[in-house]
Amino acid sequence: MSKEKLLDRARDELFSHINRCRVIDAVADDQSVWMDETIEYIGERYPDLTEDDLQGLREIGTRFCKPAIPHGRENTAKKMADATVA
Repeated sequence: MSKEKLLDRARDELFSHINRCRVIDAVADDQSVWMDETIEYIGERYPDLTEDDLQGLREIGTRFCKPAIPHGRENTAKKMADATVA
């Protein structure tokens, strides 16, 4: 498998783990610990990835956990309680 495809697969797996484990909802310290452990796991699953590759995955995973526009029910523009009846 090419290096690019290997990195794509590892990245997709990381994003899947982030979504499944709901890491986005965790506090920053918990996210950091989780990311350390998960990147270590991905390094074991994909031994052909270099330390630089794994560091890049950690960085992109960390950015994925901190989107520019907050999401989730508590971050909506209007909450149901604020909505008016038409």
